[in-house]
Amino acid sequence: MADFYIIRLLLLSAGAFIFTMAWTPLLTNFLYRHKLGKTIRNNGSTPIFSKLHAAKSGTPTMGGVLIWVTVLIFALGLALVHWLWPNSWLGELNFLSRSQTYLPLGILVFAALVGLFDDWLDVRGLGTKGGGGLTVKVRLLIYTLIALVGALWFYFKLGWDTFHVPFLGNFNLGWWYIPVFVIIIVSTAFSVNETDGLDGLAGGTLLGSFMVYSVLSFLTGRYDLAVFCGVIGGALLAFLWFNINPARFYMGDTGSMSLGITLGVIAMLTNTALILPVIGLIFVIESLSVIIQVVSKKLRHGRKVFLSAPIHHHLEAKGWPEPKIVMRFWVIAAVSGALGICLFLLDHSW
Repeated sequence: MADFYIIRLLLLSAGAFIFTMAWTPLLTNFLYRHKLGKTIRNNGSTPIFSKLHAAKSGTPTMGGVLIWVTVLIFALGLALVHWLWPNSWLGELNFLSRSQTYLPLGILVFAALVGLFDDWLDVRGLGTKGGGGLTVKVRLLIYTLIALVGALWFYFKLGWDTFHVPFLGNFNLGWWYIPVFVIIIVSTAFSVNETDGLDGLAGGTLLGSFMVYSVLSFLTGRYDLAVFCGVIGGALLAFLWFNINPARFYMGDTGSMSLGITLGVIAMLTNTALILPVIGLIFVIESLSVIIQVVSKKLRHGRKVFLSAPIHHHLEAKGWPEPKIVMRFWVIAAVSGALGICLFLLDHSW
């Protein structure tokens, strides 16, 4: 039986990659034909960023549609086959289950649609003052509302209030589980969103994180969740093929918002929320650089720690070529992902 689960995981991950590669030209033609390109606006608030990325203005955004649509098609398509022909080999590949993948799939799609609306506002020059989509405060509010739905589902629907602390064990938090859940989801979503700023950066680091969680899910017997992560990984790999510098299109908030929130939900499903900062170390570094910059400007009368935030823009301003930053961040993400798996195995053998 274990062989079947391994084959299913690898087969559907590879299938997601091939399927995404196959329909990418359709999305690309649509984005370019309708001029759904990102505008790099120079409104004076981000002069360094605007100067460094002026040449990228007009590159289509919303590329994250590739990922979540592929996952949705695979999940619903195989579930339908399983319902119609439950004993067929194709029906046996179904990975949609109430206990493991209903919630992450639902949140992935809902957050993706919200992010798609944000991308549309950005493309049309609507939203914030001078255009640019939803404000940071509105995004944080949306993250919080989505996280609250997930928290209530866990607490009331699944009866789940257990929080695992590595090497110390499980703790029943009672209703405190709800705010803890919300904090983890919001911080993860914010961190992933801040990482999406260079060609291939968010895609590559997210790919590593979801592959790690596919392994962790498999090790804990959550085979449907492992496949869910694997399908996301396969679609992300195909997206990355076109997103590597110079990017054919960008992920957009429809990708970064949905994948960031979903990553946090999966961390809670596997009870590894405190290992997530190790697995997603790059996301932590990126968000911390933004927080440090904002606090410094507030408390030090406008003085900045970084030339530009997040830190990948600081390194750009220091003269690092964009591909070098991305590749080195990928290396860090690969090492931190391996360390996360080691920490997980040590914790479970303690």
